Amino acid sequence: MIGFRTALLLLALAAGGTGCSSGGSRSKAGESDRPSADQPVTSDARKRSRAHVELGTEYLKAGRFGVAMEEARIAIEEDPSYAAAHQLKASVHVYLEEKKAAQDSFERALSLAPGDPELANSYGWFLCTNGERSRGLDLLVKSAQNPYYEKATRPYTNAGLCYLMDNNTEAARVQFQRAYTLDPKNTTALYNLALITYQKGDTQRAREMTTELNRIGDPTAASLWLGLRVEHKLGNREAEVAYLAQLKRRFPDSPELQDYLQGRFD
Repeated sequence: MIGFRTALLLLALAAGGTGCSSGGSRSKAGESDRPSADQPVTSDARKRSRAHVELGTEYLKAGRFGVAMEEARIAIEEDPSYAAAHQLKASVHVYLEEKKAAQDSFERALSLAPGDPELANSYGWFLCTNGERSRGLDLLVKSAQNPYYEKATRPYTNAGLCYLMDNNTEAARVQFQRAYTLDPKNTTALYNLALITYQKGDTQRAREMTTELNRIGDPTAASLWLGLRVEHKLGNREAEVAYLAQLKRRFPDSPELQDYLQGRFD
């Protein structure tokens, strides 16, 4: 099973940048289907709770989990009906590797805001990484189809990763393509599309994708290794050596470099 810190990290990486809404192609939704941050503040208690959620989120990003949890506690105390406060608490539990507590808080948040696409994306990914992939995918699809969600590239990407956990490559490819279409700078989606294309044997198309991938984002060990393998299969020694030089310089201790040194190309 994927570790909980890793799961949340992957959730952040899967965002791949901001996407765009597909507008009228999705079903009509109501005010309650907007992300919590976009919903109107209806009371002073909600205003105070939201402020603590925003502060707690910054502490969470900074790795100050205890302070973030305290902010979540205060936010819930100020307004127990604010779903985002429970979602913040769930996220802290995820980082602390407290699965049951995280799920309880996610469920509480979902009961308060069943239409919130940010929540559906976060909880859907959590479920996918913890063995409940069917329900997780349902939530991710719901999130992606919400007309108010301007970051649908995220749940589409997460759905692709979720399908890969079950080795459903074709379903994953469809989701990654949707994510990439919404946001051509979504490097997670593009990397996985390139990898699937390479594995299917369309090496020339994989080359085009990996070239674009390493152009639009900072190269990673995985993206450089994929580019290297593509060029190796195409017999382009000069490009292969160029990728290898980057891999050695940027990621000298990476498993990908070890794979190269031991001749494990596939």
